[in-house]
Amino acid sequence: MYYCYLDTPIGELLLAGEDDALAMIGFPKGSMRRDPEPDWIFNEKPLATARRQLTEYFAGTRKEFDLPLKLCGTEFQVLVLEALQEIPYGETVSYGDIAKRIGRPKAVRAVGAANGRNPIPIVVPCHRVIGSSGDLTGFGGGLDTKAELLRLEAEHTQDLL
Repeated sequence: MYYCYLDTPIGELLLAGEDDALAMIGFPKGSMRRDPEPDWIFNEKPLATARRQLTEYFAGTRKEFDLPLKLCGTEFQVLVLEALQEIPYGETVSYGDIAKRIGRPKAVRAVGAANGRNPIPIVVPCHRVIGSSGDLTGFGGGLDTKAELLRLEAEHTQDLL
């Protein structure tokens, strides 16, 4: 596994992947804070495209990612991660909406758990999932980070009009 860091407006992100596929983004704080594993190799080159696209995202010039991803998890978790990728930039949906989209309308809590285990946040936009009441709910980078990502997208959604 290769890894590198990327300075962003929400702090320094840890990026990791195998070959050219992005496998993990770690936040600087919160439950998804990660450190490189001892056997990982620091190398920015395999992650250059991910670094560029994330930089463009934070600059407001990229609304969709076009990266090879290594999605890990159970069949259900991968189904949820794939559904998350369909949430348009600047929009939010509820956990219930995702459960319905994957054909499991009663699996709201399981969707929330799968969302919380998302190893590639931002690129797989779990930050766009909110509570049915409209409240921001748990996020691996902290609720302030989730709010900042949603604010950034709202600000740059205006650029699309």
